Amino acid sequence: MKKRRRKKRGSGRRILLLSILIIPVIYVITLYQLPSADAPFFPLSNDEKNDSQAGKTNQPTDISVDELYSSSAILIRLNDQQILLEKNSSNKIYPASLTKIMTTIVALENISDQQQKVVLPDSIFHDLYEANASMAGFLPGEEVSLIDLLYGVMLPSGAESSIGLAYILAGSESNFVTLMNQKAVQLGMDNTHFANTTGLHDSDHYSTVEDIAVLLEYALQNPTFRDVFTAASHTTASTNLHPEGITFHSTMFSRMDTTDIAGVKVIGGKTGYTGQAGLCLASLAKENGEEYILITAGADGDTQTEQYNITDAFTVYSNLAKE
Repeated sequence: MKKRRRKKRGSGRRILLLSILIIPVIYVITLYQLPSADAPFFPLSNDEKNDSQAGKTNQPTDISVDELYSSSAILIRLNDQQILLEKNSSNKIYPASLTKIMTTIVALENISDQQQKVVLPDSIFHDLYEANASMAGFLPGEEVSLIDLLYGVMLPSGAESSIGLAYILAGSESNFVTLMNQKAVQLGMDNTHFANTTGLHDSDHYSTVEDIAVLLEYALQNPTFRDVFTAASHTTASTNLHPEGITFHSTMFSRMDTTDIAGVKVIGGKTGYTGQAGLCLASLAKENGEEYILITAGADGDTQTEQYNITDAFTVYSNLAKE
């Protein structure tokens, strides 16, 4: 007769104890294997972060960035630095004439007398004519005031005004560009490098809409810059070659049918365009006492097509009015 096996005393207790210890461990391991509700377990690369953030905003709005013609955009409320909309805001762009925001603020910070008269050297004009650069209308040998050159930079986007200021204030364009890059570093524009004062295309001349927003916010704190940036037109003083002066018109305001968009008023701006940069725009608007800046870049089209950079501004600002 087979003997009945005798159970070892305490084996059941040990099994129960092991179960109590093992189950929490398994639970913890499982938690670490599951993706978090807020972020992936494995961190994204910078490129992946940019891809994942494209098309998203920091504050819900009715607008989808897919509606924008511009490949990059950022909208910021100035009083609290709140980003209300962004699209590829840290992606590399060619800033075209948005460059002249930096040209103007650096010039202003190196001018002691805005009414000082200077003569534009003949040497700066030939290459600009060859490049078909946008011009304010000054001529070789023209004697003009520094303040009129500043308006010539920003309103008609005059390349001769930009390079003229560079030669007069720094001795050469390359010397002045060094000052521009130093200012970019000072402002924390880490993804920006300037190669010229005009925005004419150069592969080593680049930025992001995020960096341009930092620049514009800084520049707007300068009262003279703000006056120039928000002017719809300006007539220069009489010169030796233009006794009646020259009247400039803002390239942005002249392309807008209205500045009032459903309660939002556009009060300043600077356009930009090259074939490589596409249509760009940096603008300032006000709604219910609050100021906003919008930077867009990379819209299709050119100076002869519909101005999709301005169309995007109307789209964004009209949506802002609904908030």
